[in-house]
Amino acid sequence: PAYSRVHDFMSETYLPAGRDTFGISDLPDGKAWYEHRIETNTTLPLTAADIHEFGQQEVARILAEMKKVKSTVGFEGDLPAFFEFLRTDDQFFFESEQELIDGYTQIKEKIDSKVPLLFEVFPKADYEVRAVEAFRAASSAGASYQSPAPDGSRPGIFYINAYNLRAQPKYLMETLSVHEAAPGHHFQIAIQQEVESLPDFRKFGGYTVFAEGWALYAESLGKEMGLFTDPYMWYGRLSDEQLRAMRLVVDTGLHAFGWTRQQAIDFMVDNSSLALTDIEAEVERYIVMAGQAVSYKVGQRHIRMLRDKAQQVLGEQFDVKKFHTQILIDGALPMPILEAKIDRWIAQQKV
Repeated sequence: PAYSRVHDFMSETYLPAGRDTFGISDLPDGKAWYEHRIETNTTLPLTAADIHEFGQQEVARILAEMKKVKSTVGFEGDLPAFFEFLRTDDQFFFESEQELIDGYTQIKEKIDSKVPLLFEVFPKADYEVRAVEAFRAASSAGASYQSPAPDGSRPGIFYINAYNLRAQPKYLMETLSVHEAAPGHHFQIAIQQEVESLPDFRKFGGYTVFAEGWALYAESLGKEMGLFTDPYMWYGRLSDEQLRAMRLVVDTGLHAFGWTRQQAIDFMVDNSSLALTDIEAEVERYIVMAGQAVSYKVGQRHIRMLRDKAQQVLGEQFDVKKFHTQILIDGALPMPILEAKIDRWIAQQKV
């Protein structure tokens, strides 16, 4: 009876009173609310217009890089045809769950041998590659990271979802590994848990702009570590970054500039090789989580800006390993506090 009453309320009272638009800017004080959501998620005083323009620029830049890959591999046809080829050709997919897990395990070993090139501080905990358990695979993300047990009794876990092998192209392997595991989420989250001086609310809390900004920045380190030498693997890196760039445009489009759901879907179809089902899920996520999705690329940009500043000021004194230590060693921070910390570190290096 209770379920029946809820059903009747939703169908007869709630839904008929709903609106036809999607963005929160159409609600009372919606524009100010969305700007607040941006600041909450990015920890920076950015406007929707700033983010929308940045996103458009990044989407165009990455699209141009994708065209270079198309040329490099000798694909004859336009970019939409190349996207379809990447979505469907059998050469890009594994035939079994075990092959998928074995492939990611080999990538793990490759990356583990490379990270000392750019890092001097490492998590005490290791991580494992595992398939998402069958009971939850149908509704789980394509890949995810689970932090290690704080007492060291269990390693971190890099989960790969083998439910639909056609959703796990081989060209995403290096960039997904770097993002979800080392030196991405595994380094940032495990190191944060291991800092003894941090109170628990900081060991196990955080800021999306920092955590996801770091993981996306970590992807950008791939070439410095000797990854992405295969053009298709490099395309995978571009594809992942393009998703984050499109989020800037679509989230602000929906919540500040009156975009419809279909307009957002069409934009992502036109600018990526993502499957339509994935795009629809992404757009619906942005509709209900206003401002969250813009934090990834904004965080990456800010961390990269801090590195560029340090390199410019310190010149030959700049040590990328020590810079990465400074980013990671105090746990997740709001971007203004991280910037103040790095500015102090730069000043100390000059003495």
